[in-house]
Amino acid sequence: MANHSTTIGEAHLVDTLMALDVNVTKIYSPEHGFRGDGDAGELIESHFDQKTALPIISLYGNKKKPSHADFDSIDVVVFDIQDVGIRYYTYISTMHYVMETCAEINLPLIVLDRPNPNGFYVDGPVLEPKYKSFVGMHPVPIVHGMTIGEYAKMVNGERWLNDSLQCKLTVIPCKNYHHDSTYVLPIRPSPNLPNQTSIYLYPSLGFFEGTSISIGRGTDFPFQVFGHPSFTEMPFEFTPGRRPKASKNPPLLGELCHGINLQDYQPDYFLNLKQINLEWLLFAYRSFPDKDNFFNSYFNLLAGNNTLKQQVKQNTDEHTIRMSWKPGVEKFMLIRKKYLLYPDFTKNQLQK
Repeated sequence: MANHSTTIGEAHLVDTLMALDVNVTKIYSPEHGFRGDGDAGELIESHFDQKTALPIISLYGNKKKPSHADFDSIDVVVFDIQDVGIRYYTYISTMHYVMETCAEINLPLIVLDRPNPNGFYVDGPVLEPKYKSFVGMHPVPIVHGMTIGEYAKMVNGERWLNDSLQCKLTVIPCKNYHHDSTYVLPIRPSPNLPNQTSIYLYPSLGFFEGTSISIGRGTDFPFQVFGHPSFTEMPFEFTPGRRPKASKNPPLLGELCHGINLQDYQPDYFLNLKQINLEWLLFAYRSFPDKDNFFNSYFNLLAGNNTLKQQVKQNTDEHTIRMSWKPGVEKFMLIRKKYLLYPDFTKNQLQK
């Protein structure tokens, strides 16, 4: 289970394993595909890899869960994909389904762990079961503060797989990692997270995917701005266009948007804040003239509840909203603690 981020130094894991005479027989790929150049939400068909001639079975096409037949004639599945530690980033959902099929047919799964660039805090509302979807499958906050290996152990240990199954899971941990580590990704994890600033902003700006607001898809700075044509008093301007291998049909295509530029935010801002910035969402709603059409049906799936939308509509202040998250986060922190493989971060804003 691999994509473009599955590297050892400059070499791809698949090439490395094959050079070591490991009998790699199939590749499974997530959203954005094996080479990482698929658009967000773009369905990808299964095909053969040109370089290795191996069959690539897409788990973001006509199915998201591998079938039993997909795992025929193999001895073990290896999962190695760089995650960014956010509930609505779909690689963990793909991992859930891989774990589930492995559990159903008693096939071992090895997860090669990687650092979480957003692993230094936990924040956001815990997902309610009613709002379970591919952008949120488990009762965790938006920012869960776990590596993908720790997350796999939690899914297995809490029996969140279908029918409370557990798979034969082995996690190979990272060396020298702790949750206060600052880890800059050497490879963009997906087409619209092009740099570390976008990765740090993603938890806060991801909410806007459930609204009429653009977060810069179709520009050179996705997830680093937000705006709309109606925000005529705001200083920054951008026009979403078609970007091959990133945004083929972005929201507000060809429309001049006015908004806020967040590209100059430095890493220290996020490392010190250690929480989602809600002010941008609240400010955008207050500034939007057609409030009946601010939210779309996707918002509650991203938030994991219907409460946040109502709080924003009622002009609830940020502190009150954050305090409404606190009981769920505190309960989650007790669950999370059982599965940590590395020293935890030293401070969490919501826990004060």
